[in-house]
Amino acid sequence: MESVLRRDLEKTFSTGLLSAGKPTGIAVGVVRDGERRVFAFGSAKADSLFEIGSITKVFTGLMLAQMIEQGSLRPETPVRELLPKDTVAKPQGAEITVLDLVTQHSGLPRLPDNMKPADPNNPYADYRAKDLYQFLGKHGVARPDKPAFGYSNLGVGLLGHALANRAKTRYPELLKRLVLGPLKLADTAIDLSPEQQRRFIAGYSGALQPAHSWELDSLAGAGAIRSTAHDMLKFLEANLAPTQFKGSMSAALARSHEPLADVGPDKRIAYAWVYDTKTGTYWHNGGTGGFVAYAFFNRQGKYAAIVLVNIAVSGRGSLADQLGQHIGQRFAGKPAVSLENW
Repeated sequence: MESVLRRDLEKTFSTGLLSAGKPTGIAVGVVRDGERRVFAFGSAKADSLFEIGSITKVFTGLMLAQMIEQGSLRPETPVRELLPKDTVAKPQGAEITVLDLVTQHSGLPRLPDNMKPADPNNPYADYRAKDLYQFLGKHGVARPDKPAFGYSNLGVGLLGHALANRAKTRYPELLKRLVLGPLKLADTAIDLSPEQQRRFIAGYSGALQPAHSWELDSLAGAGAIRSTAHDMLKFLEANLAPTQFKGSMSAALARSHEPLADVGPDKRIAYAWVYDTKTGTYWHNGGTGGFVAYAFFNRQGKYAAIVLVNIAVSGRGSLADQLGQHIGQRFAGKPAVSLENW
């Protein structure tokens, strides 16, 4: 696959984002039939850490699945019950559940209307729990009648915050306990060690200007994780073969793959994973001010891939999305989307 990608990216190396003098770094991890490879292009190294943005949401989804399997809550548990008492009033009718949040069918907006960042280049950093509670107290947690799919950073961020509150801890600690520890993901974190910080690659805007890293507080569950291609590939391999684990993790991984609600034509959503009903592929992408990422796995085909890029979305779209889709098409033996525009 590395040689194939180098050929497919030939123009990108000569005159595009990977040409001499450009800051672009790409780390790719692929696995098929148990054979794994990790390789890097441009300014990236195989062990570089990247922000994975909204791919964090599938980690939050697995945390929810773990807590359900461990008996801490039920899929139908109202999110209101996981928050401090009197945070938000109980609605008269149906109310938003944890399952509504993880399947993006809560009816909540993409972002809260009281989010006014002091630094627009680090927009989530100063949105605290008190701000989240203030929004919920005003907005309420009533569940709309037959809510449609509506992608909400607020919704999954709220879910991560609520799960941590139920466990009487912070989101980063609960993430370690429920996911990173059991899956042995030592290079996946929110708060980086000094050694990891040295490997944290600089991010850039779509216009190739230096970008501020993103720090998330109360909405960490929506997009706060940093990781490497090696660790993300390990995470995807766990999703390819859940039965390799004992106890609640095996059942939680299987639960997190259950398609539960519609997203659009030929697409359904599981525990944050988007499921393509035509190909059998689960995927999620992510983006921050200086990074884009794309992850997918296909259990029938026994393959998976992660693409990490230190350049944000531009007018051309997301390089990680296009490269990830390209790799998936190569694995499936289908014509692959062109990479020439990069």
